Amino acid sequence: MAFVLIMSALVMLMTPGLAFFYGGMVRVKSALNMLMMSFISLGIVSVLWVLYGFSLAFEGTSPIIGDLDAAGLPLDTISPGGELDGTLIAFALFQLMFAIITPALMSGALADRVKFSSWAIFIALWVTIVYFPVAHWVWAVDEGWLFNQGVIDFAGGTAVHINAGAGALGAVLVIGKRIGFKKEPMRPHNLPMVLLGAALLWFGWFGFNAGSELAADGVAAIMGFNTQIATGSAMIGWLVYERIRHGAFTTLGAASGAVAGLVAITPSGADVTPLGAVLIGLVAGAVCAWAVSLKYKLGYDDSLDVVGVHLFGGVVGTLMVGFLASEGIRGNEGSFEQFGKQALGAFTVMAYSFVVSYILATVIQRTIGFRANEEDEAGGLDQVFHAETGYDFSQAGSGTVGGNGSVSAQAGAAQKKVDA
Repeated sequence: MAFVLIMSALVMLMTPGLAFFYGGMVRVKSALNMLMMSFISLGIVSVLWVLYGFSLAFEGTSPIIGDLDAAGLPLDTISPGGELDGTLIAFALFQLMFAIITPALMSGALADRVKFSSWAIFIALWVTIVYFPVAHWVWAVDEGWLFNQGVIDFAGGTAVHINAGAGALGAVLVIGKRIGFKKEPMRPHNLPMVLLGAALLWFGWFGFNAGSELAADGVAAIMGFNTQIATGSAMIGWLVYERIRHGAFTTLGAASGAVAGLVAITPSGADVTPLGAVLIGLVAGAVCAWAVSLKYKLGYDDSLDVVGVHLFGGVVGTLMVGFLASEGIRGNEGSFEQFGKQALGAFTVMAYSFVVSYILATVIQRTIGFRANEEDEAGGLDQVFHAETGYDFSQAGSGTVGGNGSVSAQAGAAQKKVDA
């Protein structure tokens, strides 16, 4: 129980880490909005998890969706027979962190152009109709239909990453492209922030992956080890692809490659050897680096490469474990039969999430409106939805920055350029 509580704290840190990762990748005028699109998931999903989310995901005997017997986590659920069940509460806390970060992952695909209130409503509907049922399919022991099919998904390649990536694609196709997509430069405004976010994700991911064993044992150890190995390998794979394709090793590529490796090892790391983890990481890094370019070829505006990294990375890890699983670790052996099971899990979750997310986004867009208006989008969403800005240039020319007025003046001029 102590192990699971510590791992829960590590996974919680991933959502703020994701906020920094995405926040640094957007333009300065919407940096706070991007941070908030991740942070708000911590509030919304926490409440829904208590009301009915945990019950729908892990209770009941249906292979499709849980029941509401544990809705509200009543006293007879957490204290059966009058004795507090700390193990259940620790597990509920751990799984809550997965439920929180999954819709937050999607936010990067919609950066710079959606109403904050509509996004909050989308999160509430999406976790209810998409995430909670899919988590039940994959992780409800002896009940979920994908679990009973023998699909290997140790920590969330299908339920988290393919789910979020496919859902993001469905929403993007409804929302449409940013103003100036493929015409204006939309470079990250703060690459140090991006690296900080990637580092926090990497750190927290040990809780995400190793913690999914729910015990400090050999499986947790190999999962933690493979998490590190695959992540480093994927970073190399991405950078090599980038150097060959574009002639440079970029900081953004290093950060994105690391995240691609984390994604790919999530479903597979508890069932492969360290050499298998190296292979998964290298393939994921190169494939995801290639996949992010698809948005320019196919014309969908996935702002921060959620589809390229999480959908494709999740598919790579989920499918490769079908061949690379080593029987000597958890008893799962790679084979064509296992590969078929992995494909069933990956593409079923992908199809369900894509279709339902597309429908949800369409309903919101046609009722209360999902996309921000053109004027707000062009000016930046921070002031419009949050009445704040990430960087205060109001002291321009006052001489308050380090005793040198020219520094503020230059900052103010830079902000005017960005706004223009």
